[in-house]
Amino acid sequence: MGLQISATNPEHPALLLELPWDLPLEQWPEEYLVPLPRGISRHVVRYARAGDEVIAVKELAERPALREYELLRDLDRLGIPAVDALAVVTGRADRAGGPLEPVLITRHLGGSMPYRSMFETTLRPATMHRLMDALAVLLVRLHLTGFAWGDCSLSNTLFRRDAGAYAAYLVDAETGELHPRLSNGQREYDLDLARVNISGELLDLEASGALHPSVDPIEFGTEICARYRGLWQELTRTSVYPAGKYHYIERRIRRLNDLGFDVAEMQIEHSSTGDTVTFVPKVVDAGHHQRQLLRLTGLDTEENQARRLLNDLESWIATQDDYAPGDDQLAARPEVLAHRWVREVFRPTVRAVPRELRGAMDPAELYHQLLEHRWYLSERAQHDIGLDTAVEDYVRSILPKAREPLRPLPD
Repeated sequence: MGLQISATNPEHPALLLELPWDLPLEQWPEEYLVPLPRGISRHVVRYARAGDEVIAVKELAERPALREYELLRDLDRLGIPAVDALAVVTGRADRAGGPLEPVLITRHLGGSMPYRSMFETTLRPATMHRLMDALAVLLVRLHLTGFAWGDCSLSNTLFRRDAGAYAAYLVDAETGELHPRLSNGQREYDLDLARVNISGELLDLEASGALHPSVDPIEFGTEICARYRGLWQELTRTSVYPAGKYHYIERRIRRLNDLGFDVAEMQIEHSSTGDTVTFVPKVVDAGHHQRQLLRLTGLDTEENQARRLLNDLESWIATQDDYAPGDDQLAARPEVLAHRWVREVFRPTVRAVPRELRGAMDPAELYHQLLEHRWYLSERAQHDIGLDTAVEDYVRSILPKAREPLRPLPD
């Protein structure tokens, strides 16, 4: 059987045919490859160009390749942060006709880093705590959808900056299983694997001298468990309130929103005596602020970026002449004002930063950085210095000195 390409997009097979499938991945010429940092993998992985796309190509046996391809597509349908599955290539043979391993192809996650690249500069403990937070959120989101990872680790995760925090993305779904619902035992098994894997990876970094001297690998491995359990408890716990105190339920929902989650379905029951009300969030979806920002502006960002942009948007709207809350005849619709903010504030601000200085920062992260710089300069000056002045100073004094760990993609 000859070369076969199973792809999610009808345009991809034609682009992928140009790659040297008759060579083992380790022997691919440099002209096809993109020099991006790679994490540790049990398989051979390379980054390559396919038209305008940067793709990750991983060699593995046909059955696990097809299985992981389908699992990644399932996670995409469920809205879980994971790399996008693009294609599986089977039927490969070398120039002598000998069989070569199939490959799984995923889209490179722009602006992302494997954890070992991040540790090249010896991360501070505070930054490592943020990585544990991001990984805990990812694992909770997977478990809420019924996905048992089976190999949660730093090596199987990519991280993107998210307005002072990080967002974690699943990279390797080879050992995963999707169920209607996970038992407590399945969740605890995943969590224990995460603890052991993370401690082992940090011990390896410690041995190489890349770990901050104040970091205890065993304690940080245990930390993922504590952060996971705290978040899981908040998202799933049963609350009992006095009858008539329905604002307590609203307060609980607002707290979940503040954590970045929406309650899509809930269960509310009155006690037999009528004295109390029991509230249980039945279905919880992540991405509360992402969805809100996307609905208002069309901007698709990470969760913390969305939260920050929404705060700036609300502050800007309050200064507009046609913002008249409570007067439907005078007030412009929120969507109209939001799109005006994108057109008049967000896009001009981002474009004021030369593209060659942005590195791999996406527009939302760049705008967050500019807001942070504006706050810093305003605190120092004891008055608001304005966004234009902040942009000028950021371009002049910050970007030229920055050592950008998220390198831009090569042309």
